[in-house]
Amino acid sequence: MRFLADLHIHSRYSRATSKDMSPEGIGKWAQLKGIRVIGTGDFTHPQWVQELGDKLEPAGNGLFTLKKEFPCEGVPDSCKADVSFLLTAEISCIYSKGGRTRKVHALVLAPDLDAAGRINASLARIGNIASDGRPILGLDAKALLRIVLDASPDALFIPAHVWTPHFSVFGSASGFDSLEECFEELTPHIHAIETGLSSDPPMNWRLSALDGVTLISNSDAHSPSKIGREATIFDSAISYGSIGEALRSGKGHLGTVEFFPEEGKYHHDGHKACGVSMSPTETRQRNEICPLCLKKVTVGVMSRVEKLADREEGYRPKHAPIFHSLIPLQEIIAETLKVGVTSKKVSKAYLALLEQLGNEHTILMDSPLDDIEAAGSPLLREAVARMRAGNVRITPGYDGEYGKVRTFVDTERNEAKWQMQLL
Repeated sequence: MRFLADLHIHSRYSRATSKDMSPEGIGKWAQLKGIRVIGTGDFTHPQWVQELGDKLEPAGNGLFTLKKEFPCEGVPDSCKADVSFLLTAEISCIYSKGGRTRKVHALVLAPDLDAAGRINASLARIGNIASDGRPILGLDAKALLRIVLDASPDALFIPAHVWTPHFSVFGSASGFDSLEECFEELTPHIHAIETGLSSDPPMNWRLSALDGVTLISNSDAHSPSKIGREATIFDSAISYGSIGEALRSGKGHLGTVEFFPEEGKYHHDGHKACGVSMSPTETRQRNEICPLCLKKVTVGVMSRVEKLADREEGYRPKHAPIFHSLIPLQEIIAETLKVGVTSKKVSKAYLALLEQLGNEHTILMDSPLDDIEAAGSPLLREAVARMRAGNVRITPGYDGEYGKVRTFVDTERNEAKWQMQLL
């Protein structure tokens, strides 16, 4: 069965996270987005584990579903679907290795509450896991991998957003130049990596060292509307075992749903405080120094890939998984209406589209353009068509600043053919 999974999100017990990230809120937005399997996030947090135990029940396949007494309110009939929860957590490891401070984030998948409990018991002996849904521990990432392996042979350890400058295994500020440098003899247990918002599969294909690794994408959502902004496409049974096998072997893993990587907030190099964004070439020419304040810039994902790649840009392996580069539907609507993405107009138009056409990913990838025009506007139809063709204009993100993606320039919007009734 073909389905979308988003395995990296956070609960309301993580810092800077929406109070609406409850099991019911997560389940609701998974349906709106078209996500069939959603990570729980934060299974290391005691209060969240308690809430998960109160509101979820085992589905008999290693996954969980919401109990009937905790329904997801406000889901249009066109979007209603069964949603399964998979136990997940993100853990931040900060430690010294090779004479440098390392900061590596990891996504952990657990097959059941007992395995999650064993992981939590080990981590609680090392640091405080109750202070944040994503605990920060003085723990070598390799040691964390060993804890996960000892907890259950079915548990999975996936390096998270691997190119992010400050908190990832390949990050320019605190990472490593290879998986082996980080995990040493345990490297064969790394079966998958999460590519992050600022990179896409073609960027990762440039490293031959990643040829045997499954590339996955997830949202890392801190609020419900961000769920599914990136996701992984599976063609397997909806069960923990089948998903785990797909991540280990690649069989049953079809590909990913991606941001345009330039929209990610660390794609280019730069210095946010000075408003300076630089391409890898410019950064090399300036020796990684900001031309305004003369301080070191944050070296982003594109530069880091360039440094570690052993293949030319454009390389595509045989039997490469598919990927779809998308713009979130609310962003597209906001552009067509010329209002902010969080405005009431956008919310109203978004729900109206979902009621008529189905969930967001169906609209973005599969709905006939004629149907989109009938439910929305000619301008919306054209925006989706351009996105599907990759015909977009992007100002790359840098140093924590999201990039800006546009399907139109203002002069086009003023043409007579677009002066028709909008949403």
